[in-house]
Amino acid sequence: MADKGTDTGTVEVPVLIVGGGGCGLAASVFCSDHGVGHLLVERHAGTSRIPKAHYHNQRTMEILRQHGLHAAVAEQAAPVEAFAKVRWLTSLDGDRPLDGRMIHEMDGFGGGVLRERYAAAAPVLPTRLPQSRLEPIMRRHAERHNPGRILFGHELVELADAGDRAVAVVRDTRTGTVTEISARYVIAADGGRTVGPALGMQMRGRPALRHITTVYFAADLSAWWREGAHMTHFLNPYHPGLFSNLFEMGPTWGRHCEEWVMHFHLPPDEASASDEEVIVPRIREVLGLPGLDLTLLGVTSWTVQGLLAERYRRGRVLFAGDAAHRQPPTVGLGLNSGIQDAHNLAWKLAAVLTGRAPDGLLDTYEAERRPVGGHNIDWALSAAAHNQAILGAIGLGANTPPERREQMFSAYFDPSPLGAAGRARAAEMFATARGGYQAHDLEIGFAYEDGAVSPDGSPPPSREPLRDVYRPTTRPGHRLPHAWLDHDGRRLSTHDLAGAGLGFALLTGPAGTPWCEAAAQLAEKFSLPILTARIGAGGEFADVDEQWEAVRQVAEEGAVLVRPDNHVAWRSMNGSDDPAGVLADAISRVLHHDGALL
Repeated sequence: MADKGTDTGTVEVPVLIVGGGGCGLAASVFCSDHGVGHLLVERHAGTSRIPKAHYHNQRTMEILRQHGLHAAVAEQAAPVEAFAKVRWLTSLDGDRPLDGRMIHEMDGFGGGVLRERYAAAAPVLPTRLPQSRLEPIMRRHAERHNPGRILFGHELVELADAGDRAVAVVRDTRTGTVTEISARYVIAADGGRTVGPALGMQMRGRPALRHITTVYFAADLSAWWREGAHMTHFLNPYHPGLFSNLFEMGPTWGRHCEEWVMHFHLPPDEASASDEEVIVPRIREVLGLPGLDLTLLGVTSWTVQGLLAERYRRGRVLFAGDAAHRQPPTVGLGLNSGIQDAHNLAWKLAAVLTGRAPDGLLDTYEAERRPVGGHNIDWALSAAAHNQAILGAIGLGANTPPERREQMFSAYFDPSPLGAAGRARAAEMFATARGGYQAHDLEIGFAYEDGAVSPDGSPPPSREPLRDVYRPTTRPGHRLPHAWLDHDGRRLSTHDLAGAGLGFALLTGPAGTPWCEAAAQLAEKFSLPILTARIGAGGEFADVDEQWEAVRQVAEEGAVLVRPDNHVAWRSMNGSDDPAGVLADAISRVLHHDGALL
């Protein structure tokens, strides 16, 4: 038994969230919006001071929009126009023949030629904002909606499953005061540091792929910086060990950005040296700016991993974010996946805690999110390996020996027809990196094949092998396609019809009145919020530019039932002789009731 210090008694809460990083704070926001009482504890005194994750993909941004966070995030974030490019450079400057050269650039992450396609797929676009600026926004929102129950500087010291509840011991790190917390459920969003090890939860996969040093620094690069880059890879023609990645971190975006993050690999003998002794000269050497004035803001070392929790649920404990999955930063799926875990989980907790669904509904969290987590890990590992393979294939990778590097780089930049042919071949190979930098379908096209859905037997849509083309579908388990609607002069997305308060939505064509009447009957009888929307000519919602008709995939008398997290729960391609009975049976299967609602 841990030393408990001063004991303040037992606090009872429906949900205890362990961890106040991006995933835990998201879980708090979502739980508050769904009316789920909860307490969040975080061992650190404040939010992250290191930028960490910074790309928030389209699925994450539409989730933040649903929960009232989008405007505050977008106010500080870089718009997609500011990070439309992925670039490979030799350096920013220098006096050698191969310094300051552009090797290649391509559009990525919803910018450039991708923008129109991304804009058609969702009500919002991706953004960039470092985690160190995102988390304070989320914390303020969480504290405003759950005052007095967002406790930073409180660490979990014990956790036990008591059958009908989980019992935790939490210590105030400043005063030593100990509190016992009794919770119906626990969300472990602690990065896998405490809850998983305490319960013997195993992470399976590849635990140590590569050791990375991340440097957070301030510098004025305006004289040399090329605007519009999401990331800039540096390939040094003279020293293979200088391979690095550089990212803007704001708060000003573009040429006048003040803060930066650089990732690189330090050999063991250099890693033990002081930051000032090794890291500052290394940054200057990578950039080709020997006189650069810079200030170190933080240095961290971490290990690239590819790990998946053996379970996402153990009794009363549900694992989310890095406590459930850890992947390389390639494709930017880490924090995005964690926020999406919390989004999937919050409405299910609300359904169970209000008695609208049995405990078994929470088993669908693992059934839905674990396959997505596993696929994201595999994809990130594959994309990272492929990026290195491209560089190796064109002779500019880290394995090209020092004595041949200058020759290979010179040949690449050769202005002759032969050099042009070589660059054209390289461009073809670089284009295959779109599986990492343009993975639109990976970001919003994933589906839940088994879980809180009622399948209709239809096959999944075909997918491009590199996941760079998203195809909208209303097939159960998939994210609801976005379409702009007009309701009494107000412009809104199909995504605005379902959401907070455990709200389902039933979307039909103009001839779907019987389905809407059945939904109203069920909503009243079982206190289950279901918004109904007849979309199209004669319906309450106008179909702007006929976008919904193009993606709905059901007839005008058909219906699409949407979960609170905007995934399709069920659909009927046409009408029915017994709409109330059919819909009640579908909702029963979605909520995992043993019998039908009617």
